[in-house]
Amino acid sequence: MNTFTDTPGTGAAQRIAPVVEQFLGGPPPVRIRMWDGSETGPEDAPTVHVRSRRALRRLLWQPGELGLAEAYITGDIDIADDLAEGLRAMRRASREQGLDLPRPGIADRLRAAGTALRLGAVGPRPPVPAARAGLSGALHSKARDRAAISHHYDLSNAFYSLLLDETMAYSCGYWTGTGPDYGPADAQRDKLELICRKLGLTPGARLLDIGCGWGSLTLHAAARHGVRVTAVTLAREQAAYVRGQVTERGLEDLVEVHCCDYRDVAGLPDFRGGYDAVSTVEMGEHVGDAEYPAFTALLHSVLRPQGRALVQQMSRGSTAPGGGAFIESYIAPDMHMRPLGETVGLLEGAGLEVRDVESMREHYVRTVEAWHRTLEERWPQFTALVGEETARVWRLYLVGGALAFEERRMGVDQILSVRPDAEGAVGMPPTRHGWYEGLGVAGRGGDAPDEPVVAGPRAGAGR
Repeated sequence: MNTFTDTPGTGAAQRIAPVVEQFLGGPPPVRIRMWDGSETGPEDAPTVHVRSRRALRRLLWQPGELGLAEAYITGDIDIADDLAEGLRAMRRASREQGLDLPRPGIADRLRAAGTALRLGAVGPRPPVPAARAGLSGALHSKARDRAAISHHYDLSNAFYSLLLDETMAYSCGYWTGTGPDYGPADAQRDKLELICRKLGLTPGARLLDIGCGWGSLTLHAAARHGVRVTAVTLAREQAAYVRGQVTERGLEDLVEVHCCDYRDVAGLPDFRGGYDAVSTVEMGEHVGDAEYPAFTALLHSVLRPQGRALVQQMSRGSTAPGGGAFIESYIAPDMHMRPLGETVGLLEGAGLEVRDVESMREHYVRTVEAWHRTLEERWPQFTALVGEETARVWRLYLVGGALAFEERRMGVDQILSVRPDAEGAVGMPPTRHGWYEGLGVAGRGGDAPDEPVVAGPRAGAGR
């Protein structure tokens, strides 16, 4: 049964139903339960519980995605069933019903305000949740970029240690196994190893890791391949963590960690140009649209001839939305995604030759779902650490993110490019042979995952 039914009576649900239908352009795809217990909507649909009048007040002051998100974050709105299944069912029902959101006019808004007034929901603007970012200054100035990065990545190392696996990789994994003994950490190690192979890293090679995060690739490349790494991050918490890991693992001769803006890498004490490889794993989304050509020019300039660049980056469809109001307000302020083809064009425009592109969209569904499972399993620990509202921000973020990748509204890709020499030679192998061989077993059943394959002092002897 999937019919639009109302609970008998004249409760809040019956009063709000015409307004909901008007703003949605058709019957709601969910069942709505109001604070007084009255209900309206399809009986077999997910139930949205409007717990207080404040939820309506939030939507009056902030209509659309952001108002709904903030009502959920504060607990004014909840989904009675599993949030992921609820959002998926709502989107599916919206597609099946062909709902086309109209643009309410002044008369429509006045009518909605009148209904809210009769329900006692009119009042001053509710306070903005504390987890919302508040940035100022010129877009993508160094100061504003530092604040944007700090908002997300400096939440605390304790938080990310609780959320992520032992690799501390906060990016899409590469899932080569499906068995019960294959987990998120294995997928991350396979991703890190795949990047090293695509970059052709060998002992003594020089790698610039821009946006190194908590050092998963930096540490993997140094410990397992004897690579000399210059690691760069704008997040102070990340830099402190990576430095600690470098010392703990005895990699001081191989790794330099710098907390600075990517635009300042040319001024680093150990910057000498001529890197054999440069990596940037899910950092390019923070660069900005207008600044991206300069970013790709930087990738070209730091490489020696025949040096390789690996960009792992999220993308959006040509007609699909990017981050959206919620993501940009609470998760990644000033984030910018573009269709994959545009990024490829920008890399080529900088003088790099794109040699390989691999979509990892389905891999991100599994990666984000793994993070979400961890969040739910450790929910009391998360709420004790960051509070209920911030924990709900992350629940909504992870659930919505997995759904965006699942439905192809967002993608993620590894783009391998190379700087040709003066004669046009790139030094690339003729095939991809060897890139994927042995993935899925590396680091399991033998050496410990982070045990050095090439000892630090020997690998750094040629420095």
